[in-house]
Amino acid sequence: MRKIYLLTWLLVVGCLASPVSGQPAKWEIRQLTVDANEGIDLADFNGDGKMDVVAGRNWYAAPQFTPRPVRQIADWNGYVESNGDYAMDVDRDGWIDVVAGSFVPSEVYWYRNPGADGLNLGLMWEQKLLVDTGDTHNEGQLMVDLDQDGRAEWLVNTWGKGAPMNVWKFESPTGSGETTYQMKRVRINEKGNSHGMGAGDLDGDGDTDILVGSGWYENPGGTNGKTIQPDWPFHADWQVHASLPILVRDWTGDGRPDIIIGKGHDYGLLLWEQLPPLEDGTTQWNQRMIDQDFSQPHALHLADLDGDGQPELITGKRVFAHNGNDPGGKEPPCLFYYQWLPEKKQFQKRVIDRGTVGTGLQIRTGDLDQDGRVDIAVAGKSGTYVLFNRLPQKSPK
Repeated sequence: MRKIYLLTWLLVVGCLASPVSGQPAKWEIRQLTVDANEGIDLADFNGDGKMDVVAGRNWYAAPQFTPRPVRQIADWNGYVESNGDYAMDVDRDGWIDVVAGSFVPSEVYWYRNPGADGLNLGLMWEQKLLVDTGDTHNEGQLMVDLDQDGRAEWLVNTWGKGAPMNVWKFESPTGSGETTYQMKRVRINEKGNSHGMGAGDLDGDGDTDILVGSGWYENPGGTNGKTIQPDWPFHADWQVHASLPILVRDWTGDGRPDIIIGKGHDYGLLLWEQLPPLEDGTTQWNQRMIDQDFSQPHALHLADLDGDGQPELITGKRVFAHNGNDPGGKEPPCLFYYQWLPEKKQFQKRVIDRGTVGTGLQIRTGDLDQDGRVDIAVAGKSGTYVLFNRLPQKSPK
């Protein structure tokens, strides 16, 4: 199939914001390709000190962000069989590789960066198997450092209900001289996994818990940076067809972590304010609507876009998340950010784009043009984009 690369600049000047947003936001939007791939990540893949983009079939070298090949990916049922890209030096040779997830195949592969000569020649990256998880209903993944050893673990979410929750730990082989990481499974619980997932210290005990659409797994602790305990208690405290990720942060300043959930296949972006638990420990929540004017807020991300030292919430419409069959599924793409107003204890919505840019399953941020501002990169069924931040920067609070 012939690929079409759109490398022209789309300059959005004075993009109209919502009625409550004050001054208009300014972003420069560059479309890198037309592609239904929904995974994306950022890293310096060629070692020149600049942050590049990888998204499915291609990587894009800064500063021109010219497309260069990584791998071939099959199309499946209206999707590209790719639902998450993660930059990682898997073989520890100094060149950043890519670990990739997929919807139905149970194998997790990594793609070996071919190094300076191979990158200059545009060679494909060698595909290598990390592990066969046995899981075939993969909504997406997260990489989170659960045991605080400085290396993230691989967590797989499922769109099925009640499936086991497994964590896959990247470990060094012993006694072989091999440097490439291997993956070891830790069974967190035999049940509970369902659509949507996040990670954070939900109960405030200093350990990172795991959240899914039907409740949360309580980290028993005791890792000491060395291991992850199996058999985490599962608390079926809610039921929601949640986003991936679910975000955990104390927004209200009361010392109890709150969560932000997008209804990934419906209308609704919500702040769940955590209340004191019941006597039996069941968590209680005051659910507050942030925005219900667009559907499919499936991917959420936090980043400091205005330089004030506080993160903004970034999300938008996951384009054709169920091939247009969700409520509002055929409405135009959109992308927004939300500033937290602590004095009002609410979010203020600001528009990045309406009508062109939506999301897939990951949102990534970093300084892509080295101007000191945090930029945005997204990939989905509206295409792959980088969005250069031209917001006035504030002083850190």
